[in-house]
Amino acid sequence: MSSLLKHWAHQSPLLPALITPTHQYTWRELADKVDQVAAGLTQQGIEAGHVVTSVGKNSVEQLMVYLACLELGAINALTMPQTKSELDVKLATLYQDPRESHVWFTQPLSSASCTATITLEAEHIFQTDHAPMSLHPDVQSRYDQDALASIVFTSGSTGTPKAVAHTSRQHFASAQGLLAVFPFKQGDCWLLSLPLYHVSGLAIVYRWLLSGAGLKVGSGELSQDIQGVTHASLVVTQLRRLLDSAQPLQLQQVLLGGGHVDHRLSQQAAQRGIETWLGYGLTEVASTVTAKRVDSTYSAGRLLAKRRLKLEGQRIYIGGETLAAGYYQCGQLTPLTANGWFDTKDLGEWLGDELSIIGRADNQFISGGENIHCEEIEQVLNRHPMIDFAIVVPVEDLEFGHRPVAVIITADGFDSGIMPEYLDSHLSRFKWPIAYYTMPAGLNENGIKISRYAVKQWLTLNYPTQ
Repeated sequence: MSSLLKHWAHQSPLLPALITPTHQYTWRELADKVDQVAAGLTQQGIEAGHVVTSVGKNSVEQLMVYLACLELGAINALTMPQTKSELDVKLATLYQDPRESHVWFTQPLSSASCTATITLEAEHIFQTDHAPMSLHPDVQSRYDQDALASIVFTSGSTGTPKAVAHTSRQHFASAQGLLAVFPFKQGDCWLLSLPLYHVSGLAIVYRWLLSGAGLKVGSGELSQDIQGVTHASLVVTQLRRLLDSAQPLQLQQVLLGGGHVDHRLSQQAAQRGIETWLGYGLTEVASTVTAKRVDSTYSAGRLLAKRRLKLEGQRIYIGGETLAAGYYQCGQLTPLTANGWFDTKDLGEWLGDELSIIGRADNQFISGGENIHCEEIEQVLNRHPMIDFAIVVPVEDLEFGHRPVAVIITADGFDSGIMPEYLDSHLSRFKWPIAYYTMPAGLNENGIKISRYAVKQWLTLNYPTQ
């Protein structure tokens, strides 16, 4: 079975496939380069079924390793830069014997960064004198779209990550459903603006492979990276800054994440010829489940093809072709479902044929005898013109049991004193946050995904008297 990388190398060999800060690859050049990386991995002992762990931020090399693992039939586990103890926890999930682990750091790190691992050396993986894998008679492509391809870790509402394993078929099903309504074709170019260690970043890669369009891996400076791309996955703050900068943009389609999108921002983008979309998705279902163009109705959009969705009461269950193969634990898979339906633990309701997200079932708390959903408050806060993003967490209170506190990303000049007048017409008083804190940069550095658990931990450490 041929991979789509090889398909486009044969079908459209001279079309641009990958743009980097230093080079532009055609599909043929990219396929040859990936074969060279695969040969380098093979020389370091990587075979079909092996787990290769990539640690670090996005880079061209990171993408090459992922594509090479696909060709070899190996599984690429992706994780963010982190402390030694955090990484050791994840490695214990991936490898029964730590002496058999294969770890590659996208940025040079000390060998003490993890325990008893075989560290893959970049100079051996990316040697330019490797002959393409296709020229090695003893090294053949083992690509199989039904083999495990990726492992990404959930943030976990309790802080304990789960290793979610997908096949390429499941990733491609996700891409097919979105691209049926969100056009992306040859001649277009999508910016890889989200981390590959999040399923939303991997989703961009599979949309690119499915469409045969272009992909850009930038330097990390959005104002520069956005140049020449037609498609991007951004958070509201990023789009607002791009529009406010008045710099020339070739953007046509933007998929927004991170919360409610103000219709006024969508209208501002439309004046520049940019369609804005939003959606709802999860790691376990290969990213986006519902999506729509931003309008004045607050919802997460319509169900995409290849997915199934049902509500039991308000509880959201998802089925279909994008469901992960399971949770990975030292070579074994634990299924997500027993009956074909994954319990998201999210609550929602139908608004016609659009899904409205109420919030997480485990993000409900009781204050003064009243049930409060964190997300209900967040939705109201995120509609305020000076608030770009908000996370609400409960803090203990002697009188009420718990009270809500907001941690926010705001425009310059924000003063929480303006909030009572705004909230008075939107929320009952017992739901008003009792305090507002500025989101620290460290929790926001990964862009589209901010961990509620991490916010709770930061709040506890920095404001223990709350």
